[in-house]
Amino acid sequence: MDYQQLLTANFLRYTAIASQSDAAITTLPTSQGQLKLGQLLCDELKALGLCAIHQDENGCVTAFLPGNRSGAAAIGFCSHLDTVDVSLSPEIKPQLIHYTGGDVVLNAKQNIVMQLAEHPELNAYQGMDILFSDGTSVLGADNKAAMANIMAALTIVVTENRPHGDIYIAFVPDEEIGLRGSKVLDLKRFKPDYAYTIDSCALGEVVYETFNAGSVTYHIQGVTAHPMSAKDQLVNPLLVAHDLIALFDRQQTPEHTALKEGYWWFNGIQADALNCTLQMHIRDFDKVNYQKRRDFVATAVAQIRKLHPRALIDYTIEEVYENIANNVDVNAAPIAKLYAALDSLGIEAKTYAMRGGTDGSCLSARGIITPNYFTGAHNFHSRYEFLPLPSFEKALQVTLQLIATA
Repeated sequence: MDYQQLLTANFLRYTAIASQSDAAITTLPTSQGQLKLGQLLCDELKALGLCAIHQDENGCVTAFLPGNRSGAAAIGFCSHLDTVDVSLSPEIKPQLIHYTGGDVVLNAKQNIVMQLAEHPELNAYQGMDILFSDGTSVLGADNKAAMANIMAALTIVVTENRPHGDIYIAFVPDEEIGLRGSKVLDLKRFKPDYAYTIDSCALGEVVYETFNAGSVTYHIQGVTAHPMSAKDQLVNPLLVAHDLIALFDRQQTPEHTALKEGYWWFNGIQADALNCTLQMHIRDFDKVNYQKRRDFVATAVAQIRKLHPRALIDYTIEEVYENIANNVDVNAAPIAKLYAALDSLGIEAKTYAMRGGTDGSCLSARGIITPNYFTGAHNFHSRYEFLPLPSFEKALQVTLQLIATA
């Protein structure tokens, strides 16, 4: 069986369905495309002969392949259905290009060119077939490459009657906007001994550390007054917000931090003469430091209330996800099995702490150890996202090896 051909066919079929999530919507899933994609996956799972195929009211798809090998652990694989909204087109138009070096013209009509000088990572893939977008959208490898991988692995295992233990599958909505799907995933339907997400980038990447993540919303109500009589009367909520923002260290923001450094990120504001709503993200790998950041939010608000006693200032904190490592020992068997799979395939492991989160952050907190490994793609959340087919195939080989050694 031609693995690259199988993976590519799967990927093109899934990217043909627009499934961008929408943070402005509170019901699940936040886009009809995710439901449509889930229905397609249900049909394909049924055709492969899986059992207990179910799409619930939240759009979560679950399925089960009973084992044919005794003594094996029950393994799970999870992928998210949505693609990210970064103000590009939700419609994905992938293209397969044989890369011979230099710049890549993604879209001649719109003059969208991926320049090698800005993306030297391309150099490693000369002479390879690579999936690119047409420059008007992300490619969608995050996370449709994982869907293609999982479905290809199931196809191979079933059609070749390979030995395997119980395999549980989950496709969940709205990971990109707070892991919403994995938070409501029915663990009576998805109940492996451990699981994996396939939601990292380049060949060899392994993740079992993610941020602890919170989202803060500040509500500020000022006092309106006509400018002719505003002295000592008007309280401008925008200036109150300015004073609040100024209390947070500018060197602890995304643009000034790297590796395992945490940050604050003010990333949204809506305001008029009376009211201001301000959004901020809190991120930290260390659970104690994360709590200190939460505590500082309360300290900052108390200080601003004293500075502006006539303003009404309130805030809420939503826990978004937590570090996988909070709930997983580095020596846990699923992580050891992942490293062993890479080693057996001659793939150099590149372990890093992800400055973000995966569905595994949520699932690990819910009791299912779920580390993460690579799709093979580069530049997630960008019009310059690309996926070399040899790396795509290596990710599939890892999935097959994990199934074989569960």
